[in-house]
Amino acid sequence: MGSPVLPDLGTEILIPVCAIIGIGFSLFQWLLVAKVKLTPGSAASNNSGGAGKNGHGDYLIEEEEGLNDHNIVLKCAEIQNAISEGATSFLFTEYQYVGIFMVAFAILIFVFLGSVEGFSTKSQPCTYDPLKLCKPALATAGFSTIAFMLGAITSVVSGFLGMKIATYANARTTLEARKGVGKAFITAFRSGAVMGFLLAANGLLVLYIAINLFKLYYGDDWEGLFEAITGYGLGGSSMALFGRVGGGIYTKAADVGADLVGKVERNIPEDDPRNPAVIADNVGDNVGDIAGMGSDLFGSYAESSCAALVVASISSFGINHELTPMLYPLIVSSVGIIVCLLTTLFATDFFEIKAVNEIEPALKNQLIISTVLMTIGVAVVSWIALPSSFTIFNFGTQKVVKNWQLFLCVAVGLWAGLIIGFVTEYYTSNAYSPVQDVADSCRTGAATNVIFGLALGYKSVIIPIFAIAVSIFVSFSFAAMYGVAVAALGMLSTIATGLAIDAYGPISDNAGGIAEMAGMSHRIRERTDALDAAGNTTAAIGKGFAIGSAALVSLALFGAFVSRAAISTVDVLTPKVFIGLIVGAMLPYWFSAMTMKSVGSAALKMVEEVRRQFNTIPGLMEGTAKPDYATCVKISTDASIKEMIPPGALVMLTPLIVGIFFGVETLSGVLAGSLVSGVQIAISASNTGGAWDNAKKYIEAGVSEHARSLGPKGSDPHKAAVIGDTIGDPLKDTSGPSLNILIKLMAVESLVFAPFFATHGGLLFKIF
Repeated sequence: MGSPVLPDLGTEILIPVCAIIGIGFSLFQWLLVAKVKLTPGSAASNNSGGAGKNGHGDYLIEEEEGLNDHNIVLKCAEIQNAISEGATSFLFTEYQYVGIFMVAFAILIFVFLGSVEGFSTKSQPCTYDPLKLCKPALATAGFSTIAFMLGAITSVVSGFLGMKIATYANARTTLEARKGVGKAFITAFRSGAVMGFLLAANGLLVLYIAINLFKLYYGDDWEGLFEAITGYGLGGSSMALFGRVGGGIYTKAADVGADLVGKVERNIPEDDPRNPAVIADNVGDNVGDIAGMGSDLFGSYAESSCAALVVASISSFGINHELTPMLYPLIVSSVGIIVCLLTTLFATDFFEIKAVNEIEPALKNQLIISTVLMTIGVAVVSWIALPSSFTIFNFGTQKVVKNWQLFLCVAVGLWAGLIIGFVTEYYTSNAYSPVQDVADSCRTGAATNVIFGLALGYKSVIIPIFAIAVSIFVSFSFAAMYGVAVAALGMLSTIATGLAIDAYGPISDNAGGIAEMAGMSHRIRERTDALDAAGNTTAAIGKGFAIGSAALVSLALFGAFVSRAAISTVDVLTPKVFIGLIVGAMLPYWFSAMTMKSVGSAALKMVEEVRRQFNTIPGLMEGTAKPDYATCVKISTDASIKEMIPPGALVMLTPLIVGIFFGVETLSGVLAGSLVSGVQIAISASNTGGAWDNAKKYIEAGVSEHARSLGPKGSDPHKAAVIGDTIGDPLKDTSGPSLNILIKLMAVESLVFAPFFATHGGLLFKIF
């Protein structure tokens, strides 16, 4: 078997040090962003200077020098303040409701898991090794509850900090755009990096500290210890669900309302300050795309770590108490932080962006560089942190695995993520033919646009599913369910870079909105639009990563659940399992119906309010009167808080109801069904929405001869494109991204409650 090269002490130093470096790096990036001042006095001194990094001088665009400059800085600061206040008040309201749920669910975990052995405090024979004594179920109940609370709090803090950083950086990006597109890009990207590194490092550090604290009680009972740790993943994902659904409903209600009345009916540009829904729309970008996405990816990261640790604890690592190989998933994540740190420097320091057409390649290079460097990093880690051969638990037997096989499992997940990212980009970027075809279909109206867009979404599922299938087959063949869990971790190992790219999009979008509202010149708006268009595509890539990793994570959790619930085989031909399978496959549709309807009804209220203001406030269209932004913000807030509860309840209650009444076999069917159908719907919904959005932007930008033949803004093809974009909004920003949380959350919840379901579940089948 051999022992790993890296001693246990090395592991205990490496993991926290990497996490602290990640936090330090994010604070350093934040300080660099903070150098851009939002006070007019320092703007003059800040804007002087010779040839800057942009290849040409840091000059301001002529019209805005002198007196006018002063007012613009003040106006940007004022708009930023309004967006920040709206986002903060929404998140605080959301967290109050979520907090109540969190406490209630924590009590539920404690009661259900404690009752497995009748709240006994005596040590029990271990599940997988009855000759040994393990800690009582009551201890697992208590520690699972603590881990759940830790995961939930970390998830909420991650989302909130991300939102704060984004609202801090948006106006600064706008002001930097006056000096050139390169400066604006660096500001937006650095702000995204702050969020990416904070989240990755915090997630890792909290998990590492929790494991060490729990170990003080559990001692040598690693099986019980890592079973309790699974609560961390459940906490992270349950908060992410509410953040994603609530934020998604908020942002899309505002967006649809603003677009339909502003662009289609009143023919005013996007982000026009006369539009009453414009502040709510910009707030939505922060609470949905930043806070929601942050919590979502944190949840994936926490769950894949937990799934890997649970399987490892009943393999040779856990049985022989080998600390370094046991913490292999955390070591991979630690190296990921260092790799992402180097990758970020390529975008901000090593290469300079001088022109608009360099933005998208720079972001794509981030993905490629991080994947290549991470492959090298994982190879080194697998060599030093793993014994040359070891055994992995495989449904009742121990499978012999070599360290190079585990390296391949991580690498296959890592590269599958990159493939999914690039396929997503091909189908959603307006540089390629699929989106251009969708734009072209707008010639004959909105109906053909919708048909082409739906077809594109369905077609875009093919290659990602093959990529996921290949990575599952390879990783499972090499290292059973542990292989699948580390493949998911591989996909998420570059999470800091992925999140930086993802957060960059909404920050650029906000920057463009602020430029429009502050009345800046057309040239500045062109620069922010270029940043935003690149951000749109990268946001789609980010969603592809999130969905791909969710598929692998939920399969790994499913494997851990089946092991924990002591199911030897999941036989599809038995009626118990098949009814679960078919109901599970229906759940993503039910969930999507709820979220789409929620966006629709909230948007309806928003449209009515925006129309009312245009019709009743004299001088609003002329720009002499100010709209009532606050009412629109309130409509979005109230609707999203109210509407996020039913979809959340559907996801959280399904595993409990199925497990208690129908038992673990039916529940395993439900999990498999929801995984299989959820992944397909999530990918097609995200890509359809992204394609419609970029088809509209393609017509608006009018860069090519073809695009100009469809334009300009306000033409019939453009109006058809706006309708497509509006239909796609809830698909790409509410239903699609929330579905990956549905499939993960049901699996991790089933795993946490597995001992209870195995002991007391299946009431209906026991009665009859």
